[in-house]
Amino acid sequence: MGLRTKIGVAITATAALVAVLIGLVVHHRTADTQLDLAREALDQRLVTAAEDHAAGVHRPRLILNPARLPAPLRQAVDKGRRATYLDRSGPEPTLWAATRSGADTVVLKHSYARQDRELEELDRILWLAGGLGTAFAGLVGVALAAAVGRRLNASARIAERIADGDLTARLTPRGGRDEVARLTHAVNTMADALAARLQAEREVTANISHELRTPVAGLVAAAGLLPPGRPAEMVRERAGRVHALLEDVLEVARLDGDAERAEPEVRELGALTRRAVRAARVPGQRPVEVRVLRDCLVETDARRVERILANLVTNAFRHGAAPVVVEVDGGTVRVRDRGPGFPEPLLAGGPQRFRTGSGAGLGLGLTIAAGQAKVLGARLAFANPADGGAEATLDLGHAVRAPGPEGPEGGD
Repeated sequence: MGLRTKIGVAITATAALVAVLIGLVVHHRTADTQLDLAREALDQRLVTAAEDHAAGVHRPRLILNPARLPAPLRQAVDKGRRATYLDRSGPEPTLWAATRSGADTVVLKHSYARQDRELEELDRILWLAGGLGTAFAGLVGVALAAAVGRRLNASARIAERIADGDLTARLTPRGGRDEVARLTHAVNTMADALAARLQAEREVTANISHELRTPVAGLVAAAGLLPPGRPAEMVRERAGRVHALLEDVLEVARLDGDAERAEPEVRELGALTRRAVRAARVPGQRPVEVRVLRDCLVETDARRVERILANLVTNAFRHGAAPVVVEVDGGTVRVRDRGPGFPEPLLAGGPQRFRTGSGAGLGLGLTIAAGQAKVLGARLAFANPADGGAEATLDLGHAVRAPGPEGPEGGD
């Protein structure tokens, strides 16, 4: 049950409860007032009738010493009191009044049916008014709940956009000082603070990387001048890794800045995949099996596609286990290995830079792959198949183009 429905039901139920309570109060107060007035009027008539009877004057409708008298009334008269009593035991309600006048019991009675009919008519009016009031309150409650729900839904959509990386998304203030207005202000303030913090982090990362680029390049060049030997090989290998990591950090900084734009061209996906696999292969490494089930043409940025696939293959060898199989099926490319699988945090939240997990450490490779896929508008998904291993799927279905009469174009 949504919030709007809950608010509408709560307001309607409250209005119905209030209508019932007011109806009960009005009913009982009216019934008491009716009975008090009827008793007072009949009692006054009884006093006059008793005085006339004592003077020898007999009024019509006066009953002397009746054989049947309601028990509570007879008890009161026997005690010498003047009393009235509403008897509902007969076919219609009757109001009795009795008193002693010498040795006689003077009694008057009056039908109470008219008062009951008036009370029933009042009840019908109360039910009708309560029903109409409840319906009106329900409509007003639904309208108010819908208005609040729309504002909350707008806040939720903006929050989802911010969570998806759109740090320019903001809620439009509608004025007022209610809780929803405070929520709007809080979401906008949070988005501003988050955007500022991320921008500061990106600038720091980019600045540090740029500052290190020149000395690292000099380090790589100096390592190349070292005399042959095992120590020189180790220095060159470490310097190369630092240089590669620095380039990855710069690429991540560019992707974070949302300034990257794809340069699409029509290429054959099978050829792009084979070239990416060759680029990712390391000497001495087991060959990667490339299976082209259904080849197709895609209109995409070939360099970025190759970068994604090369990173996926490299990650499969580095953190998975052979054999590594790359499968092209239409606009979808799957990279699968037989390792321990992706860690649960990655499956739940996607790649995160510099995260390492048990059996599947992660650096920047998958982060770059996810960023490049976002630039392409492609979908990159990660899964652990039921029969073991890890599987990364790049879906370029949106970019698939039908081949022309001249056949596939592009290539290595």
